[in-house]
Amino acid sequence: MSTATSTIELHHFPLLPPVDGGKDAWLFLAACFTIEALVWGFPFAFGVFQSYYSTHEPFAGAPNIPIIGTCAMGIMYISAPLVMFMLQRFPIQGRWSPIFGLLVMCLSLALSSFSTTVTQLIATQGVLYALGGSIAYSPCIIYLDEWFTRRKGLAYGVMWSGTGLAGVILPLLLESLLTTHGHRTTLRIFASLIFVCTAPLVYFVRPRLPIPQHSTTKPFSFSFLTTPRFLLYQLFNSLEAIGFFLPGIYLPSYASSVLGAANFPSALSVLLLNVASVFGCVAMGSLIDRLHVTTCILLSTAGATLGTFLLWGFSSNLAVLYVFAVVYGLFAGSFTSAWPGIMREITSVSGSGRDGERKADPSMVFAFLALGRGVGNVVSGPLSEALVKRYPWRGEAFSGYGSGYGGLIAFTGVTALCGGGSFVWRRLGWL
Repeated sequence: MSTATSTIELHHFPLLPPVDGGKDAWLFLAACFTIEALVWGFPFAFGVFQSYYSTHEPFAGAPNIPIIGTCAMGIMYISAPLVMFMLQRFPIQGRWSPIFGLLVMCLSLALSSFSTTVTQLIATQGVLYALGGSIAYSPCIIYLDEWFTRRKGLAYGVMWSGTGLAGVILPLLLESLLTTHGHRTTLRIFASLIFVCTAPLVYFVRPRLPIPQHSTTKPFSFSFLTTPRFLLYQLFNSLEAIGFFLPGIYLPSYASSVLGAANFPSALSVLLLNVASVFGCVAMGSLIDRLHVTTCILLSTAGATLGTFLLWGFSSNLAVLYVFAVVYGLFAGSFTSAWPGIMREITSVSGSGRDGERKADPSMVFAFLALGRGVGNVVSGPLSEALVKRYPWRGEAFSGYGSGYGGLIAFTGVTALCGGGSFVWRRLGWL
């Protein structure tokens, strides 16, 4: 923020809390961290429900159970542009969207506890939960840009690390509840947990700057969507997303079916991946404030690619698989923490033509990056099934490549490598 801007801001709003620190900024970030953990942590832990639904009545043997989790996660990503636009279009009403979204999430889980068919679960635990989660979470992105400027990358990294932490705690909690109480009670308990943990924090998810009382929309441009710069970033972002989710889905199966691990040692592979992603997100968030975005993407890409090809591909025992889980969590898990760098680069370019001098809004850049990641998430489902169908390369290659998961491992490595395309484009002078 320039000195002139600061002077004008202080003249008009003398009681504004400070940016990049202070009690209010850290309380805002703590609230966002908790909302991130619960909103996104639940669909990331859906594997626990998928295993339960597949083996317990009234859903045992029913098709389309995986679609529940795909809807919950994919719709939150894909709906981001629309939700962000509506919150920007109606900023006064949008101030109350966290509590409204929270209530929709709790309602969706309560309704899903009464479901008797997979279709009903898709509609409630999938679609309705995702819509509520997107409405509750989007203000965190919009307001963070006001609370943090110089340390924005670190703030995003801390907030997004909440998903990794939830990915460790929630599967263990939900597994215990499902075993002892069944899915109906578990869903109702979790709905109550979400409300109790997040309702008191909604107050702190608020804008730093006063909301104009006579304005309905901010003057921002969508022209960035057609610029080669954004399209290239979006292309590589989507390609990376197609393979990103696969280790989190298939590592337990690989550990049990290929390495003969029991239930907990198999699940430990995903827990290690999620723990590592917590540290990866925070570290990448700190780096993105100091390094160019393509340099940070290169670090994420190199670690994820080499880890996949050399560690997962050659994993013949649990120890090596665990090392891969940690490496993949650190590097691949931190990829989205480089998004603030993309947002900063895109918003630094003014609009043109009819948009005048309007610039792209950071939250809308984030929303469309999330859309690209959501498309990758949805596409990865059927692709992964095709990659493991009939166990290609089984017995025809060495180590992990000959386990029947070889095609999946190679595909994950290739998509991780594609995620670093922006670095190459910049070196060639095309970005």
